Amino acid sequence: MRVKMILPALTEAKSPFFRPIKYSLFPPLGLATLAGYLRDDDEVVLQDEHVEKLDLDDEPDLVVIQVYITSARRAYELAGHYRRKGARVALGGLHVTSLPEEAAHHADSIFLGPGEDTWPVFLDDFRAGRPEPLYRSTVRTLDGLPPVRRDLIRRSLYLVPNSIVVSRGCPHFCDFCYKEAFFEGGRGFYTQAVDDALAEIDRLPGRHLYFLDDHLFGNARFASALFEGMRGMGRLWQAAGTVPSVLRPGLLEQAAAAGLRSLFVGFETLNPKNLKAQRKFQNQRRDYGAAVRRLHDLGVMVNGSFVFGMDEDDPSVFERTVEWAIEQGIETATFHILTPYPGTALYRRMEAEGRLLHRDWDLYDTRHVVFRTCGMSADELESGYRRAYRDFYRWSSILRGASSKDHPLAALRHFAYAAGWKKFEPLWDRVIRTRQVLRMRPALEQILRGFGRQAERVGRETPAAQASDSGDVGGPREPAIAPQEGA
Repeated sequence: MRVKMILPALTEAKSPFFRPIKYSLFPPLGLATLAGYLRDDDEVVLQDEHVEKLDLDDEPDLVVIQVYITSARRAYELAGHYRRKGARVALGGLHVTSLPEEAAHHADSIFLGPGEDTWPVFLDDFRAGRPEPLYRSTVRTLDGLPPVRRDLIRRSLYLVPNSIVVSRGCPHFCDFCYKEAFFEGGRGFYTQAVDDALAEIDRLPGRHLYFLDDHLFGNARFASALFEGMRGMGRLWQAAGTVPSVLRPGLLEQAAAAGLRSLFVGFETLNPKNLKAQRKFQNQRRDYGAAVRRLHDLGVMVNGSFVFGMDEDDPSVFERTVEWAIEQGIETATFHILTPYPGTALYRRMEAEGRLLHRDWDLYDTRHVVFRTCGMSADELESGYRRAYRDFYRWSSILRGASSKDHPLAALRHFAYAAGWKKFEPLWDRVIRTRQVLRMRPALEQILRGFGRQAERVGRETPAAQASDSGDVGGPREPAIAPQEGA
């Protein structure tokens, strides 16, 4: 069987504000995971339009396309192209799950939710000549997951080819998150067996890893066992977690001792009323500053995520948020305009209130306002969002953030990481055009290793955390058929 797997380019990746390095970070791990279910004698090609030109002259038997909201139009174009050539086209992902009726017009088969249980069933049906038009996930388990087909990934095209996912979903229920829709009909958070996760880690070459899990710390017992198993591997890794997971005693120390050097943290907003309105209860009554200090004390960089445009925001929110982030010495920050993705509680609420301006999915990219705002105009929100990025990454702001560190080497590493991410676009463009991205990885590893001096000391002094299996004490990517939308 000839199989073609495609990750279409997001609309924003083709815009004038395109940052090549942002879309050259991670390979399409979800599709490579599904490819693991194919037979050895199947011919399979995996292409990522963000980093390579698609070959559209081929004639596969089966085409599998992963669909995000801002790649939907392109995905449907590709689906139509291959259907006209006689291929069976299967669509899955966040957008397909949220709007199945729309997607069904462009596909022969659609997949709703994660694909670990439905994809093998479809393959059997397809080989038997009786594929169904719709497959809905209900069984949620990662037991028996085959090895990811990393041989299909062109490692030289990505800065972080060693991306990995060892869990699915998140234990929390924020209104603006796609999770509720994507995992409807089954568990919304589950993990691999620890031994299976460690075996997948062991397959990866080099030192650096990036966990794309929505919340790596979401099951404390699993995370504790995973970090204990990673001790001594010599890995340097990055991941995502929540404010409560950072504040939880013991677990973060384990992570740092196992090689954690950078954590993506969803602060989202500094306003408690906004947190309550978006049901981000896990962040309420939490000391954000203490979380940042705790990470820095353990030698872990912070990538803070912030969302603008919630109903309690006014035009002062941009300056206040940026100023707080700089004062805290946060190394990097991602800013977003609140976006009501279809299938989320936020979307349903805004639709019921008549606040949605349109359904042009190309603009649902967290860069444009797609709803009627409160507290400020749409123009103020979009310009404030752009100004936040500009102000946070000014040279003076980077220097101020670096000066917040208590050691010259820590300040130097802060400066190198923040400046390298946003201030050297011509260099990144050249590196990407000449397909030399991997040559930059040693520099990344060196910076991350430097951030971990404190962690090495902690690892020698701190015993394994005693963690329960109840998950995070109160609590953007990757499901098998669709990684997280966003940042």
